[in-house]
Amino acid sequence: MRYKKLGRTGLIVSEACLGTMTFGGDGFWRAIGAQPQAEATALVKAAFDAGVNFFDTANVYSNGQSETMLGQAVRDLGLPRDEIVVATKVFGRVMDVPAPDASDAAKAASTRRNGARNVSGLSRKHIFDSVDASLQRLGCDYIDLYQVHGTDPITPIEETVAALDDVVRSGKVRYLGLCNMPAWLIMKAIGIAERRNMHRFESCQMYYTIAGRDLERDVVPLANDQQLAILPWSPLAGGFLSGKYKRPGAGHDAGPAGARRVAFDFPPINKERAYDIIDVMEGVAAERNATVAQIALAWLFHQPHVTSVILGARTAEQLAANLAATNVKLTADDLQKLNTVSALPSEYPGWMLERQGGDRRAQLD
Repeated sequence: MRYKKLGRTGLIVSEACLGTMTFGGDGFWRAIGAQPQAEATALVKAAFDAGVNFFDTANVYSNGQSETMLGQAVRDLGLPRDEIVVATKVFGRVMDVPAPDASDAAKAASTRRNGARNVSGLSRKHIFDSVDASLQRLGCDYIDLYQVHGTDPITPIEETVAALDDVVRSGKVRYLGLCNMPAWLIMKAIGIAERRNMHRFESCQMYYTIAGRDLERDVVPLANDQQLAILPWSPLAGGFLSGKYKRPGAGHDAGPAGARRVAFDFPPINKERAYDIIDVMEGVAAERNATVAQIALAWLFHQPHVTSVILGARTAEQLAANLAATNVKLTADDLQKLNTVSALPSEYPGWMLERQGGDRRAQLD
């Protein structure tokens, strides 16, 4: 296991991060995973024993169960709190899902709460309420990395930045990160924080995979310029790059029955392009004695702008296989093959920037 600094900070994180979206299985989240506490604790132990010191969750995952189970696992295993990095998120609504045998009054109360205002978004109120709720569920005194989970279209970014600065100054949070934001808004938030001498975002948790390289258009150049850590989520494209999916035809179906994408076809990808990428990955995998999934993960581990890849798993076997990808060494020829088949289609102004920039760089030769 290798370790890297989180952006421009002094915080050191493992190149693999254990994602805990599969913990719990409450409500909608059952389509992603439904691990009980014992299995969740076993996964946390296996990850830590393999050198992982970085654990990611969110308040909305299984409506709070994921945070609770991660915190319980840390305590049950006696993991040293000062050696591990715990990340969680704020934005979405934590739904109140009553038990099937709940009283009519309890069900009515849940309905009212789930329809309430001010229990989602990035307002000052919701951030303050959510950080306290997350701390209680995690059973922690502080959160190492607190990430906004999305973009709030009705709350001014100035309000969000100021509220996040306050939760850091309060001691409840150590560092700030973001998820799923456009580049222009990331830069605006950083600019506001720096002008006002506030704590700024230090990481970007974004969808990034060899089958979905959109991040490279704007966010990767921004992250390089501003020294933001990039933390890819769904590196296997929602399981599409797991090796279980084959191009329809030739005697097989597109994917296995009961696979995650059957119930939850997300994140969106160009599947025909993805099949082309899988074809090339199969060849590279055969040469490296690896699986298709490990090649997809190894490609990310080889990207210099990636800090830590968020790995989820439903079983101990899946986790071990995913972690083994940190040891897969891709050659320059392997990377060229993979980069070529997965290259982004050229778009404006990118093609003009490349043309003009190439002319300028040539003047230095």
